[in-house]
Amino acid sequence: MSEKIDGKDIKILEVLKKNARTPYTMIAKDLKVSEAAIRKRIEKLTKLGVIKRFTIDYELENEVKAIVMVKSTPQIPTPEISKKIAKTPGVETVYETTGDYDIIVIVRGINISSINRTIDEIRSIQGVMGTNSTIILRTWF
Repeated sequence: MSEKIDGKDIKILEVLKKNARTPYTMIAKDLKVSEAAIRKRIEKLTKLGVIKRFTIDYELENEVKAIVMVKSTPQIPTPEISKKIAKTPGVETVYETTGDYDIIVIVRGINISSINRTIDEIRSIQGVMGTNSTIILRTWF
């Protein structure tokens, strides 16, 4: 990254992380700069790949979410397995990690059966040696 990220950029990221729909005018007022300056900074952060996407967090009534920890085999590169997992229906997010598990997956579905189907599909991916799953009871923001 050739361009520097400064404290104002970090503050913009913090605001957008809490609410990606925060008006630029509101961010500008907070940072005591112009709306145009905020727009340029956000464009720069997007161009640099710091901001990867604008999205939403949502929660449906009676929806089930789970964390699936995945062990992979060394014979197949972890990024290759992660890409396949990311394309699996019901998978929300995939993280490559250190520790006992190589990949952590956030799964969501309308019921336990849909979570089980997603986990079964993950287990069927070549290179997945095993999984350990836990249901998420509550999310805090």
